[in-house]
Amino acid sequence: MACAAEKRRFKEETMPGESFRFIHASDFHLETPLGDLDHLPPQLRTAMATAPRDAAAAVFEAALAENIDFLVLSGDLMHPVAAGPHGMSLLLDGFEKLHAANTAVYWAAGIADDPKQWPEAVPLPPNVTLFPRDRAVAIPHQRAGRTVCSVIGRSSEGRSTLHVAGFQTEATDEFTVGVGHGIADASALSGARMDYWALGGPHNHTEIEGGATAGAIAPGSPQGRNGDEAGPHGYVVVDVDAEHTARVRRVETDRFRYLNVAIDSDEIRSAGSLRNLLGQKIGTLTNEHGGRHLLIAWEVTLDNAEVLPSVGDPTELLRNLRRDHGTTNPAAWTTRLTVRPPHNYPKSWQDEDTILGDFLRASKKFAGARVRGNSTDEASTTPSGGDRLDLMPFTEEHSDLSSTASSLLGDVPADQREAILADATLLGVELLRGGKPSWGRKS
Repeated sequence: MACAAEKRRFKEETMPGESFRFIHASDFHLETPLGDLDHLPPQLRTAMATAPRDAAAAVFEAALAENIDFLVLSGDLMHPVAAGPHGMSLLLDGFEKLHAANTAVYWAAGIADDPKQWPEAVPLPPNVTLFPRDRAVAIPHQRAGRTVCSVIGRSSEGRSTLHVAGFQTEATDEFTVGVGHGIADASALSGARMDYWALGGPHNHTEIEGGATAGAIAPGSPQGRNGDEAGPHGYVVVDVDAEHTARVRRVETDRFRYLNVAIDSDEIRSAGSLRNLLGQKIGTLTNEHGGRHLLIAWEVTLDNAEVLPSVGDPTELLRNLRRDHGTTNPAAWTTRLTVRPPHNYPKSWQDEDTILGDFLRASKKFAGARVRGNSTDEASTTPSGGDRLDLMPFTEEHSDLSSTASSLLGDVPADQREAILADATLLGVELLRGGKPSWGRKS
């Protein structure tokens, strides 16, 4: 490694190369629609349906407009069968336009776009290099007869991680771009002596620090598909100067942007009500995210029960948010409104000689235990001395319930028991204090 570094340093000091530019994109997943939506707003359905293709098309448009030397694609562009004619047509049309512009495309396939899935009757244009799965191939990229860099690629063999050892090739003095689908740790990537690693696989932008001198980057999908893929999405432009110093610039292409926004009691209190607060935040988020359509999941954590009157009815609030902000252009559509109940209630409420006081004292007694049905697994034991709450007898009081319903209601999954007890407590508090029976964790 030291000898290679000295060799490269000598070359940079004595024989400057040529500057060049390329775009790196991945994970188009043209076969996958937008998700995490319980309801499709009518006015956005067409735009939602075309959003993945629009974002991928923006990559090709930039490749034609940015005066790049080549385009690097690091896998999972589409499953040919699942994406259908529209997906394949978009990809081929982009390749053909780049061919007409004399722009090379280097494509390391991933899992969805396994080269074996590509129809033999649909040949790729001559400017497209689809790297094989069984070996790494090094291609000297030339401009006006001079080699400006070396592109070393290998398509995935179906792994979710990158098999770095499979990229071993002869050492070169040119700037090297490694192209593969999957992620590896920094030490493995740096050992392969690439100047830039063009990776694919993660749907969110990912940078592996120390993986390569110019960067080890998975740019993510050009369009997020669900709440796990929140935030900006796009591709990267890599500019390399004559001294092999690289500058990486992110470019956003998503038409719809998923956002997960957390709210706490202090914010609600400052705004006067949850509805006021959400309206204010939507205005801010719309400005911050460049006029894109927003798909927002709100998570409201009530750490203080005294803020309950400022929250209101979540079902009605969700309906109002969608009506007031989901029909604008750009739209801010609320995909989910989750209200997390408070862990503690005012001591004065618990000390009351009322049904509310009795109810809160009973809830507190069971809070130290696990809500259980008729299971005898370890999760149903009492961890801190509290009483276990057995729900099965309550289901037996209703003879019209099916055995399946009784089982589902009585034997609560271990990871949901505490949350269900908290929701039930909040529902009881609302009812006993004159509120509406509309509380739930999700609306």
